[in-house]
Amino acid sequence: MVSDPSDAQALLDAQRRSYLNGAICLVCGLLFHCLVSGELIVPLVLSQLVLIGAFLVMVLTLGRGWLTSTRAGILGGLFGLLSATLFVHWSGGPASPYIHIFGALPFMLALFTPGSSLPTLVSGFTALVAMMTVSLLDRRPLRLVVLQAFFGLALLTLAFLGTRLYQRVIHAQRRAHEERLQALERLAESERLRGRAERERAEVERLVLVGQLAAGVAHEVNNPLAFVKANLSYLTREADDPARPLDREEFKSLLEETQQGVLRIQQIVTDLKDFSRAGHMGEEEQGDLAEALREAGRLASVRLGDGTEVALELGAALPPVRLGQRHIVQVMVNLLLNAVDAIEQAQPPRRPLIRVRAWRETDHVRVQVEDNGPGIPPEALSRLFEPFFTTKPPGKGTGLGLALCREYVGRVGGTLHAENRAEGGARFILSLPLA
Repeated sequence: MVSDPSDAQALLDAQRRSYLNGAICLVCGLLFHCLVSGELIVPLVLSQLVLIGAFLVMVLTLGRGWLTSTRAGILGGLFGLLSATLFVHWSGGPASPYIHIFGALPFMLALFTPGSSLPTLVSGFTALVAMMTVSLLDRRPLRLVVLQAFFGLALLTLAFLGTRLYQRVIHAQRRAHEERLQALERLAESERLRGRAERERAEVERLVLVGQLAAGVAHEVNNPLAFVKANLSYLTREADDPARPLDREEFKSLLEETQQGVLRIQQIVTDLKDFSRAGHMGEEEQGDLAEALREAGRLASVRLGDGTEVALELGAALPPVRLGQRHIVQVMVNLLLNAVDAIEQAQPPRRPLIRVRAWRETDHVRVQVEDNGPGIPPEALSRLFEPFFTTKPPGKGTGLGLALCREYVGRVGGTLHAENRAEGGARFILSLPLA
């Protein structure tokens, strides 16, 4: 994975601020020394002003052209060392109150160039040599020079280890950030795959419902088709008989019946085509519950048969609900087909009766689907909404219908559960929040 380029820019900005702070510290240190000592040493002032200007030039040119972060760190260390050496030399040599700056210089460079250990090493060894040179020029004892060198080397080692530790922490943070991004990418990919599998599962279940409905389509279409053909045959005979007077009212009535039959066939085909078409379900943010219940009733009627009575009781002015229109239709078709399948298994046989009621409560709409079947076996009631669990004979269901229905409803904050009626039969209770 490619590192974020903003990390390198942030490091450059931090170095620029460090060199600007170094220039400010040199100005303040020079002013403080002159005020406290009461001396104005011209070579010291001139040398420090030159070094202050060098730091300001680095601030302006860092990251542009040849002056990279590492080169700037090395130059900054050399400028700082030169400044410290001149300060110590012009303020008393080894007796200068600023002699300890040689030990602090590697740590200062470690702060100024955290991205590389090279500036710290270069400036640290150079500072060590400069400190020994100042002491030797002042004819200090060799033993004292060796002790100073050992102490300076110890400080340089600590500065180097601190820089390396900082770099390891930065690298560990970068690796953790990259691994976090990779994990998020894998999670997004798995979510996309899960969404695709869910859509495919929903499409399969809807096509299974279409297959169940298709068994009754021929019978449902044949009824209006039969009187359409009969009416057309009668009209043809009447038109071919010149001796028979033309009864316009009768002709008009027959044409209206024929048109109603054709519209019924068209409605069946349209409902099935809309319900089975491929595509994403649930794009809508809300649905018209009353219209969805009527559409589900029309769709299920091709499977319910002539002897089945479906009583639809809708409350006045049902408001839109949060579940999409096509999802409502699929949920209701599932419930209606489950009801008729249960009634068909009842012993002794009985005339199917399904009652669908819907009314508004405070902040949701409640829908109940009741049947006069044998009810739900107690051992199946707790598992009814589990995926792939079914009480139907093999070949009559996938076991996904009710599980998908509960998933659709739960996704928008609704509920769906089942219970047995005290007077016999099953009751499914659907609660949908208002849009």
